[in-house]
Amino acid sequence: MADPSSYRPKPGQIPDSPGVYRFRDEHGRVIYVGKAKSLRQRLSSYFQDLAGLHQRTRTMVTTASSVEWTVVATEVEALQLEYTWIKHYDPRFNVKYRDDKSYPSLAVTLNEEFPRVQVMRGPKRKGVRYFGPYAHAWAIRETVDLMLRAFPVRTCSAGVFKRSAQIGRPCLLGYIGKCSAPCVGRVSPAEHRELAEEFCDFMAGRTGAYLKRLERQMHEAAEEMEYEKAARLRDDIGALKSAMEKNAVVLADATDADLVALAEDELEAAVQIFHVRGGRVRGQRGWVTDRVEAVGSAGLVEHALQQLYGDEQGEVIPREVLVPALPEPAGPVREWLAERRGSRVDLRVPQRGDKKDLLATVARNAQQALVLHKTKRASDLTTRSRALEEIAEALELDSAPLRIECYDISHLQGDDVVGSMVVFEDGLARKSEYRRFEIKGFTGQDDVRAMHEVITRRFRRYVQEKQKTGEWGDPEAEAAAERGREDAPTDALADALADAPADGPADGPAGRDPDTGRPKKFAYPPQLVVVDGGQPQVAAAKKALGELGVDDVAVVGLAKRLEEVWLPDSDDPVILPRSSEGLYMLQRVRDEAHRFAIAYQRKKRARSMRAGPLDDVPGLGESRRRAVLKHFGSVKRLRAATIEQICEVPGIGRKTAETIAATLAQAAPAAPAVNTATGEIMDE
Repeated sequence: MADPSSYRPKPGQIPDSPGVYRFRDEHGRVIYVGKAKSLRQRLSSYFQDLAGLHQRTRTMVTTASSVEWTVVATEVEALQLEYTWIKHYDPRFNVKYRDDKSYPSLAVTLNEEFPRVQVMRGPKRKGVRYFGPYAHAWAIRETVDLMLRAFPVRTCSAGVFKRSAQIGRPCLLGYIGKCSAPCVGRVSPAEHRELAEEFCDFMAGRTGAYLKRLERQMHEAAEEMEYEKAARLRDDIGALKSAMEKNAVVLADATDADLVALAEDELEAAVQIFHVRGGRVRGQRGWVTDRVEAVGSAGLVEHALQQLYGDEQGEVIPREVLVPALPEPAGPVREWLAERRGSRVDLRVPQRGDKKDLLATVARNAQQALVLHKTKRASDLTTRSRALEEIAEALELDSAPLRIECYDISHLQGDDVVGSMVVFEDGLARKSEYRRFEIKGFTGQDDVRAMHEVITRRFRRYVQEKQKTGEWGDPEAEAAAERGREDAPTDALADALADAPADGPADGPAGRDPDTGRPKKFAYPPQLVVVDGGQPQVAAAKKALGELGVDDVAVVGLAKRLEEVWLPDSDDPVILPRSSEGLYMLQRVRDEAHRFAIAYQRKKRARSMRAGPLDDVPGLGESRRRAVLKHFGSVKRLRAATIEQICEVPGIGRKTAETIAATLAQAAPAAPAVNTATGEIMDE
């Protein structure tokens, strides 16, 4: 680890002008490229106290061993040079975009004597006109097949074209009217190029004038009684309209725009782009990026624009680019886009109307892309194995933690405090093993104390199960287990199992004891316990395990702010690389525990908000509460009923009826409802 002060430039060396800078490691490799309006101010920010730097920035400056810079005239030049150097050096600490696949485009090879329409992937070639990209190649082929009736442009390969010219006979498409057959001289090179240019104009969105011209020609042919020609033109118009319908109209004002949206978390971000031409969505593409660089949404947007337009020129860049957040500053990016297009480009955040709604749709696509990427990444066996090995190595465990349990605490300003436990086995969620805890030992807000209670209750049951089987031989642990009480009522655990979505049925072998049918207890210990929090939560979990005599389970905490991994009795956290599969798995486990805790807390809060007087009746379940209320119609009538009348409800015996009457007599009646318009007192 290098000391940044060892390579810090001397005062006055760094110019106060726009430029681009590069950090290099001890081997001379470029590890980070950045741009700045003022090199002096930007570079000085990297050489402050390390404690004040973002974790990712701190890792970068301690990995580097030198810094160099290049002065440019304007911020626009700095933006272009930064993009060029990032493409050239591929620095490890810069944002990296990964195409989840190579998107196909519809290409017209205008650089050939006889232009060809085809599907193309990969880098763009000079002299080729591109439309898209599209999500699927079959979508391009369907569109082209419909349009070849009106624009019979060549689609065959060079080999097929050459062979047809040699034998003097066109291919099948030439015979069925879907190719003008330039290979055998049916049209001249100039006529065929005109067809290709009309095809490009139509694909670019200039459809109205061409359709009107075809309709006029159709009517003229009909008036001259050339009915076959009129029918052919009618079919051409129908084919073109069918091709247009494949791209739904999303903006009524024939807008040309690109819409860029983000979905991000602590480690990764997904970028989605919709290409709208002539008011229709003509293409879609997206990337996923590792967030190895400390940038926010504005920075991610700037990097996405560089990736999208860095190699483009002319009308490929639309007149309007809509984004969720403007780069800071936005002026140089606008100028850079305008230079590449050759005219003004409007870069802005839509505030209302159809464009804002469409950007929200793009954002939903980005969120789905991020979820799909994470699902693919999590389901890969090799990736999971590597993640578990990285965790074992970083935490110095004897073996990979095949079972990981994670705990989280959730509450609303100290009310309805609950805990959650999620289980991952072999890197995959075991949802039938999830548990929920209602904090009973105290009231109020104290996450550390709540974590201690949850860990104690979970592992007390583990100790009790070991005592039953005779596997537990520690006298202190046995005494501790004897002093404890049972964790939670059986029906509460059953409710927890029913609420948790399971990989299999809740009453299967993974969920219930085969002999009693009751939920299984916590007899299987994890190799690793993860708590959501820092040092205090880790210390509480370790203390709870120590009190029970459990010393063979590793405990760590994952702090959300900087994704630091905290170990018991350690003043410094373990910092896993941002690209580490182990960190990704720990984060996924922690996020799942957080989600499960919040879901239970919200359900509990909603249940308390709907609570009524009958909820306090001991032994009266949900079904019999509904039956009583249905029989009497309201609590007011139930309160006025005699015990004999309550006994008339099916399923209610005399003892239960007496309990209901006593409970309602003790509870204060609710204030009568009043109609605020008339002042009338309303019955319940």
